[in-house]
Amino acid sequence: MRHIDSKSAEPVVATKVWCIADFCALHRLDGKELAQLTALFGEFATTSELAHNVTRTPRSR
Repeated sequence: MRHIDSKSAEPVVATKVWCIADFCALHRLDGKELAQLTALFGEFATTSELAHNVTRTPRSR
């Protein structure tokens, strides 16, 4: 087992802060989803917050 110093470790990707409009454009989310996320968080949110609050529609075959 190896000890990792938390101060020298790279930041976790989940803590990256996104502009919600950019996130929605990148993930092809509609305007309704953009409005919902913006109402919930304002203009910016972390990757984790966005990932846990996006409504996923089932993919049909």
